[in-house]
Amino acid sequence: MSIYQNPTIIRIGDFFFKYRNKVFPLIIVLLFLTAPPPTTVFGEEGYEVLKDWLMFGVSVAGLVIRGMVIGFAYIKRGGKNKEVYADKLVTEGMFSTCRNPLYFGNMLIYIGIFIEHGDPLIIFTGIPLFYFIYICIIATEENYLRKKFGGQYDDYAAVTNRWVIDFSKFRTATKDMHFNFMKVIIKDYPTIFTTILIFLLIEQYENFAGNEEHSLGYKLLLMISSLGCFAMMGVVRYMKKKKFITF
Repeated sequence: MSIYQNPTIIRIGDFFFKYRNKVFPLIIVLLFLTAPPPTTVFGEEGYEVLKDWLMFGVSVAGLVIRGMVIGFAYIKRGGKNKEVYADKLVTEGMFSTCRNPLYFGNMLIYIGIFIEHGDPLIIFTGIPLFYFIYICIIATEENYLRKKFGGQYDDYAAVTNRWVIDFSKFRTATKDMHFNFMKVIIKDYPTIFTTILIFLLIEQYENFAGNEEHSLGYKLLLMISSLGCFAMMGVVRYMKKKKFITF
């Protein structure tokens, strides 16, 4: 039996699917509180700066993938009444290159965040933990989709990777499709701004814990940038609610 068909894994996935918006932030906060981020990599501050930019790039790649999914053919992953739900089987757009491109993008974001923190305990606990959680969530979704769509889902799964995006299919998958950038902003602005905010907060945490001698201007820049992220989230949320921005 595949791990994705294991009843226990499916039940665990059902729990995380329902409560992930509350549980995921809690897990990250608890992990980050166990150890402060180190201020060097292999004893070198220069490596730390390089690592920061590389990991930010990894998380941005995750955001880009999420944007490609949402901009071409979005599937609502929040379910219905906290239960897995789909009124149709979405196989176009990025979903023809991978069955779970949103989760693939999410994992890149988390990999970037945990390695950005830099403490080995955080890295080797956080990344495997979130990978396991997504395995469970995917198992729950596959169980639902297979029951609802039967052979249609089996045929789709037989020719489409579960995790790894096959970019060789991208051009064909998006042919004649229009990319809606505004939809990406409206649908994914919480993830975009939260990811940036986490990186800014890690940098502030690192400075505070390591007692690094950064200039007052740098510290103010971090603080203003963090407040700016909160403000931008509020602005976009307000504009979305008032329908000043639509897609």
